[in-house]
Amino acid sequence: MTQSRHRPSSLYRRRRRPPGLLSRLGPGLITGAADDDPSGVATYSQAGAQFGPNMLWTVVLTYPLMVAVQLISARIGRVTGRGLAANMGKVLPRQVVGLLVALLFIANTVNIGADIGAMGAAAELVTGWDAKALTVVFAAASLLLQLFVPYHRYVHVLKWLTLALFAYLGVIFTVRIDWGEVLTRTLAPQMPLTSEALTVVVAVFGTTISPYLFFWQSSEEVEELEANHEHDLLHSSGAKAKRELNRIRWDTVVGMLFSNLIAFFIILTTAATLHVAGKTDIQTSADAALALKPIAGPMAFGLFSLGIVGTGLLAVPVLAGSAAYAVAESFDWKMGLEHEPWEAPGFYSVIAAAMLLALGVVFSPLDPIKALFWSAVINGVISVPIMAGMMLVGSRRHEMGRYVATTGMRIFGWAATAVMALAVLAMFVFPA
Repeated sequence: MTQSRHRPSSLYRRRRRPPGLLSRLGPGLITGAADDDPSGVATYSQAGAQFGPNMLWTVVLTYPLMVAVQLISARIGRVTGRGLAANMGKVLPRQVVGLLVALLFIANTVNIGADIGAMGAAAELVTGWDAKALTVVFAAASLLLQLFVPYHRYVHVLKWLTLALFAYLGVIFTVRIDWGEVLTRTLAPQMPLTSEALTVVVAVFGTTISPYLFFWQSSEEVEELEANHEHDLLHSSGAKAKRELNRIRWDTVVGMLFSNLIAFFIILTTAATLHVAGKTDIQTSADAALALKPIAGPMAFGLFSLGIVGTGLLAVPVLAGSAAYAVAESFDWKMGLEHEPWEAPGFYSVIAAAMLLALGVVFSPLDPIKALFWSAVINGVISVPIMAGMMLVGSRRHEMGRYVATTGMRIFGWAATAVMALAVLAMFVFPA
């Protein structure tokens, strides 16, 4: 492996590695937090504003499914030492993998555009500065971080950015919540069986279980191997493999719990405020923040806006990076955030292209809401074959050796695949 960006020595790594709980949290935590991006915040806000607490059950259901899928993606990366796209090429035709990766790039680019646009709009609400100028600043800052900060340092930036999600937890303490009603509606929702309700359910599932998360977590496990000069688990001792698989399990379970809890609180906050006040027409996360101000007060408004900016700074690099990993693996390019840009030009060119095209989406005459809808459609469609391919890889001894996915992972992983397949079918049968 090429040494670059002054990778730390093993002695330094042992000294800098935080003890206890924090040392076991990494790719899974970052992946889970990145799932609650500004576009996701908009979807969860729509769910709460339109249907109140009756949509809380959706993120409870998605939690075990999400854990299983992300566990398998992480396991594939750590066991084989290769990312998801490279492994999928072993069980799916190359042309199919290429098409899926191309569609992933398109969906991620549109999503990045929606996210940085939402960040600019939210920051304008708080500062009064021009939203488009702030959008450019956020895009430039994100791109520069990815280009010039090596992975072993950049990963700590991403970990700290996960704290921004606590802003949504803080909002809960600024509004009055009937917790008995919350429990009742979570376990026994009262939902109308309409196409509008079904569309929101599909949107929540599609937002929560997203293809870019699979590619990111798998590739970050490979990145961790390279940054720490370690072997993949197929070439490691049994004791080492057991420790790493336990770490992956803990990291993923906590990361996805964090993701789904924050989604739960966003739905709950908008249910307790916007839905009660009859403010149901929420299109973007900035709309939700602005609508909160006269209802829940400036504190809730400020925290919600801060959460949009913070989660965007976390999610945008994950969206761009996951696309770059997928494309680079498809063409067998050198890749990784630990390399200098000139050492992996193809990889970093994909990141730069995604960011620049995303800015183009923001400043184009395209309707951002429609663009994001079609991005969600693309994500939903490609998630099914990607998940199926991932399940096949994770279950094959030829690729995974003795570290194939456990029975529980396979059951919940295929269940998640079936749920997404039904969600995609429903999306076309009951269009928004």
